[in-house]
Amino acid sequence: MTVEAFAPAKVNLTLHVTGVRGDGYHLLDSLVAFAGVGDTIVVRRDQVLSLEIDGPMAAGLDAGNDNLVLRAARFLGDEGAAVRLTKILPVASGIGGGSSDAAATLRALAQLWQRDLPASALTAVLGADVPVCLEARSRRMGGVGDQLSEVPRLPPVWLVLVNPGVAVPTADVFRALANKDGSPMPGTLPLWRDAEEFAEFLKSQRNDLEPAARTIAPAIGDVLEALRAADGCLIARMSGSGATCFGLFAEEVTAGKAAEIISIDRPDWWVQAAPLLS
Repeated sequence: MTVEAFAPAKVNLTLHVTGVRGDGYHLLDSLVAFAGVGDTIVVRRDQVLSLEIDGPMAAGLDAGNDNLVLRAARFLGDEGAAVRLTKILPVASGIGGGSSDAAATLRALAQLWQRDLPASALTAVLGADVPVCLEARSRRMGGVGDQLSEVPRLPPVWLVLVNPGVAVPTADVFRALANKDGSPMPGTLPLWRDAEEFAEFLKSQRNDLEPAARTIAPAIGDVLEALRAADGCLIARMSGSGATCFGLFAEEVTAGKAAEIISIDRPDWWVQAAPLLS
């Protein structure tokens, strides 16, 4: 028996840094959603626990015991399983690839081993983004990633995700952050009727990490410029701590065309058009 689980890209559509706890962890207020592109986890029963990594972004990844996928497996139980991770998402790119892989591993192994999924809050020991990735649906994420709440249904929109091939360490971005006590999003989020209305709301919000990330990786500015120049792009913003950025589009056709043009112009960049999963 084999079980397959999808590990979609996590996109921070907004990311407000609202304070710092006494232990140094930053407090966030973020609208998180997931895109229809991601990695894949496949598991099957075996005598021992093992991990194989393949896919276009597998180079340089360590399949050793400290890999987050294996840590997630051990968190769930002590049975054996052969786990294969097909890596599509770039590493250290601000779209939660590792956390989404860990969450998908938990879902797949829970089914394989016939166990209940742990409560999402308990999975925070694996990483701050793992709880929101466990269900992989849009959420408002607060605190240090441990406070998850429902959001209005997102309208049908398409994303073009672009990464310039530059890894941006999250810790470095937070250290470079100038303002650490920004305002949160509105207490009650509005109902968005269409892509245009959704984009207008996003324009009134922020990713507070973007300026700091751009000082570390100036290529982020080039990505944003390319997205904003694309026909039909309603808003372009960096996701998470970077360097991946997203452009929001109302139609699949315009998103696909934008991704094609950017890919031709910058073949060294990772570019994907995908629906926003509502």
